[in-house]
Amino acid sequence: MRTALFPGSFDPFTIGHYEVLLSALQLFDKVIVAVGYNSSKKGFFTPQTRSDIIKDAVAHLSNVEVCSYSGLTIDACREHGASHIIRGLRTTADFEMESVIAQANTKLAPEISTVFIPAYGEYSFVSSTIVRDLLIHKGDASQFLPKGVDISKFING
Repeated sequence: MRTALFPGSFDPFTIGHYEVLLSALQLFDKVIVAVGYNSSKKGFFTPQTRSDIIKDAVAHLSNVEVCSYSGLTIDACREHGASHIIRGLRTTADFEMESVIAQANTKLAPEISTVFIPAYGEYSFVSSTIVRDLLIHKGDASQFLPKGVDISKFING
């Protein structure tokens, strides 16, 4: 079984993330969406809430798992039996940053490959930052979130 890990902070998980995930599912038998936790950063949503949002978005996809992790992504890959890391790209700046990280990961774990998946043009501008800003200012972020995600249940209780 070809398994890939799709890591990120996903604060929150957007329609762009979802579309990258759907593309990854065309390449892999199973994709694990891994919510990264960095104790030195304060997120908008807690890691548990981020995982819950993703679980709502992927509930209909039987070959997707959701987990959280801290530490190195390559260690999370090893723990979950993933031979590939999925990284979504929106811009050339994303590619430059991600390629450096991929090279370091390859040096540390040559058995784990990174696969870059470009965001659909329609969603290439969507970022978690934009969605958070809409949520903070009580704007309607629904068009930037995957179907099936009712963000109000995570904000209002």
